[in-house]
Amino acid sequence: MLSTPERNQEPTWLVIIRLLRWHKPEGRLILMIPALWAVFLAAGGKPPLPLVGVIILGTLATSAAGCVVNDLWDRDIDPEVERTRDRPLASRALSVKVGIAIAIVAFFCAAVLAFYLNPISFWLSVAAVPVILLYPAAKRVFPVPQLVLSIAWGFAVLISWSAVTQNLSQPTWLLWGATVLWTLGFDTVYAMSDRSDDKRIGVNSSALFFGDYAAIAVGIFFAGTILCLAWLGIVIQLHLVFWLSLVVATAGWIWQSVRLNQQDLPNSAYGEMFRQNVWIGFILLAGMIFGCLYQ
Repeated sequence: MLSTPERNQEPTWLVIIRLLRWHKPEGRLILMIPALWAVFLAAGGKPPLPLVGVIILGTLATSAAGCVVNDLWDRDIDPEVERTRDRPLASRALSVKVGIAIAIVAFFCAAVLAFYLNPISFWLSVAAVPVILLYPAAKRVFPVPQLVLSIAWGFAVLISWSAVTQNLSQPTWLLWGATVLWTLGFDTVYAMSDRSDDKRIGVNSSALFFGDYAAIAVGIFFAGTILCLAWLGIVIQLHLVFWLSLVVATAGWIWQSVRLNQQDLPNSAYGEMFRQNVWIGFILLAGMIFGCLYQ
């Protein structure tokens, strides 16, 4: 078992920040991005600002709850993984009772925000909860747990789109498909850094499932994302600005796919590519907003 470093007299509030992953904003932003894609596209680039605020706060609360639930499930295996051994529940910096209490508070905050939404969006929010709760279990019983995470991510699109239109239409599902495939891509990249540890402790991941073909699988997922977004752009007749942003995103994903095929990549490269997807997501968001406004 890997030794757990001591954190002498770290303030409790900082430990809670680490538990919620708020010290690593890229993970929070990458969930927020598909939700913002949806709310801006559904509203033609001009969503009500209060709704945008609810969406942003809702993704923060939901991702926080998901992180805590994940760490509660994994508190006994995280110490065995280099990347996760310093997490507060794994290192016993916080107790299980405190973790459960924080998860309840986070879910409560998300629920309060969900009451602002229309009935369709509200019940979609409710439907997302079991997926969030069961994702950590999927790592133990399902060969591609990143698919479960991707479906959870996809709820951000369904909830946000229906919050504007009160329905789910063809463009909604195209954006949902793009989000699921994109998440499968970037989270498989992220999982590639943990392959040796996951294999040793018997935890499933898409990186292990695809094995030597993981880089090819990531490329296919990104290609599917591009196709879904292109189809979406055609269906809702987005302006040229969107297509320029999609070209930039495509170039980024091609570069990542090529790099993943290189031998002996350092583990830090996978985290770097994960963070690059945040920028790609925001570039696409800008393209979607202006693509709607200039229609």
